[in-house]
Amino acid sequence: MTAVRRLLGRAPRTLPRPRTLRARLITGLLVLLTVSCAAVGVAAVVELEHFLTGRVDQQLAEAGTRFPASLENTAHPPDHDGDEHGDTRHQPAGTFGARLVDGTVTHAAVVPSGSGLAVRTVALTAHDRRALAALPADGRPHTVALASLDEYRVTAAWGLDGDVLVTGLPLEPVEAAVHRLELVAGVVFGIALALTGVAGVLWVRWSLRPLSRVAATATRVSELPLASGEVALPPRNPDYDPRSEVGRVAAAFDRMLGHVGDALGKRHASEERLRRFAADASHELRTPVASIRGHAELALLHPGPVPPDVTRALERIAAESSRMGEMVDEMLLLARLDAGRPLERRPVDLTRLVLDAVTDARAAGPGHRWTLDLAEEPVVVPGDAHRLHQVVANLLANARGHTPVGTEVTVTLAVDGPTADGRGAEGPAADSPAADGRGAEESAGAAGSTAVLSVHDSGPGVPAEVRPDVFERFTRAEHRRRAGASVSGGGAGLGLAIVAAVVEAHGGSVALDSRPGSTTFTVRLSTG
Repeated sequence: MTAVRRLLGRAPRTLPRPRTLRARLITGLLVLLTVSCAAVGVAAVVELEHFLTGRVDQQLAEAGTRFPASLENTAHPPDHDGDEHGDTRHQPAGTFGARLVDGTVTHAAVVPSGSGLAVRTVALTAHDRRALAALPADGRPHTVALASLDEYRVTAAWGLDGDVLVTGLPLEPVEAAVHRLELVAGVVFGIALALTGVAGVLWVRWSLRPLSRVAATATRVSELPLASGEVALPPRNPDYDPRSEVGRVAAAFDRMLGHVGDALGKRHASEERLRRFAADASHELRTPVASIRGHAELALLHPGPVPPDVTRALERIAAESSRMGEMVDEMLLLARLDAGRPLERRPVDLTRLVLDAVTDARAAGPGHRWTLDLAEEPVVVPGDAHRLHQVVANLLANARGHTPVGTEVTVTLAVDGPTADGRGAEGPAADSPAADGRGAEESAGAAGSTAVLSVHDSGPGVPAEVRPDVFERFTRAEHRRRAGASVSGGGAGLGLAIVAAVVEAHGGSVALDSRPGSTTFTVRLSTG
């Protein structure tokens, strides 16, 4: 019963609809041709049947009532075959005749083929007798289905003795001709539909070639990384007719590609100018900033008496020049990474690097609780040791600088095996719906296992409006996460940008998962 209810409860299935333009055009063509062929066939069959039936009616009119009237003559008894003699002159084979007196059939016979003047008596059923008795004696043709014979076209008229004389001709030749026409029309129209379908497929495919090329070009363009860098757009397709609709679409698409290519070229040139400017400016600023810091430190070493205000000013000059020097170095590093400068590729003991960074963080932030959770075996990844140390140090400095004193910071380093999609199976940020990933996650683990480094803190968390831009340059969120943060003022907002850029340069990924009371940065690097 459950299966029956399930079947009854199912919605009726709809016919599959063609999805592509080519399929829709071919389907529409075949449907229209099918409807046209069906209309022509039905019209031809109806017209032929009407014409042949009219010919039968004309023959009935010419035959009159001679044959049924001859059945009144009973002077000749039936012969040994049960046949009676009647007037069969000029009567075609199959002519039916019947005589009715007071609604009762007294005689009924048919002219057989090749029997000379002999006629064959017809044994009518009760249904046949009632059908003949119901015929109006108006001399007009009617169609009657006789069970003992077949469909007949009959006329009924009054005889001289007040009886009713019925004359009929068989409709079997008409039906045979109509059925033959139906068969011929079905075969011819079927062949025509098949040939038209094949020809239509070829014609539509040839006509839509420019549109197919436009779709292929659009697909290739959609697969290109257009966000940054130099972009090589696919070549144009000049082989189209501008007078057709498809040709106009192809021409408009080519013009659009030209505009997009020009815009991308100008964007790339602007990026290159900005990158060179940042690199040149950072490089040029390193010397004067170092000189200012050196002079300030030299002035602080003056042995003579110095007013307290001057000493304070010199200390601030030295501190700010040191901060400016770090900012210049960070901007220069980002400019070099943007320019695609190759990094050093040597085996790096990530476990030792994390231990050193956490030791430094404990010394810089004694008010925080630092916890380590390391893999049993040393984790080694190929890369630049100095840059990877900078990644870990920046993440720890971010956790220290944006959380209040007493916050617990947990640093975890583990190794994940490769999964079906080339990504590790663990890590709190990997499966979080709020994760903001950066870099080539697909490549982080494609060559083997994946090193997963996570820095988790129990601080106030990163607000939702800040998360999308947390890895962008000059994003400073310390005023949003202050809540008693241990470091005032903050940096220039380049620390996490450097983390993302260095990890991307190593073919890895970095992600953020944050909510109040829990913030986790997860870095994935391939160990292969």
